[in-house]
Amino acid sequence: MEQKAERRRGIQSVEIGLRVLDALVGLGKASPLSAIAQASGLPASQAHRYLASLIVAGMARQDAASGRYDVGPAALRLGLGALARIDAVQITDAAITAYSERTGRTVQIAALGPLGPTIIRWSVGRPPVMTSFNIGSVLPLLTSATGQIFLSYASANEIEPLLDAELAASGQTREEVEAIRRRVLAEGMAGVEGTMVPGLRAVAFPIFDLQGRAILSATALSTGSAMLPHEQASTAELGRTCRLISLQLGYAGNVHGDD
Repeated sequence: MEQKAERRRGIQSVEIGLRVLDALVGLGKASPLSAIAQASGLPASQAHRYLASLIVAGMARQDAASGRYDVGPAALRLGLGALARIDAVQITDAAITAYSERTGRTVQIAALGPLGPTIIRWSVGRPPVMTSFNIGSVLPLLTSATGQIFLSYASANEIEPLLDAELAASGQTREEVEAIRRRVLAEGMAGVEGTMVPGLRAVAFPIFDLQGRAILSATALSTGSAMLPHEQASTAELGRTCRLISLQLGYAGNVHGDD
């Protein structure tokens, strides 16, 4: 019995120590003991004891001048090691495939390539939505839901050369571009209907990496004259799925739709 009790206490100690470390990471900067204790839900004296152990293990460090605590070198190595094992496309593909199987929605995954937003994965739903687009197809920034995601979230260095070419060919104005961006950023998603294929609706969400870059998009396709109630529910689920993928990729910022 004593051994079992000791084992339980040991496991609980690890859990509390990890909670303190998670609070330290979540604060995002060197922080005083009081802030760490509050974030981890512990009395200051207890948080101090765990911080002392984390410092010994190299998981935390304390600035001698300010007394503030921050993430230590061992925690940084642990985080970098975890990041090196992350395959964003593989994680996204698995999550979106599972989503398609649950909902029956057809979804394409795209990345921003040198020629523009490029389809890299395709999950066929039930019934399948058939289009002329395939893996490797490049989509426009202005008239596709996928493109509007990258138009709104990608950096100017990545977008401007592609955007200049599209504006010259389409005759659209910068004012129209800014209107698209404002709408997408306000809603956290992009939606178009009939702009690429008559009768085809598309709704897209961004997927962010550790640095807050929209490295991928997931776009659900559907046909018909109006969005049915089950489509509205599955569209909301796609947004939640993309937010969860972003968290798995290390993104810690706010995503539209988070509480």
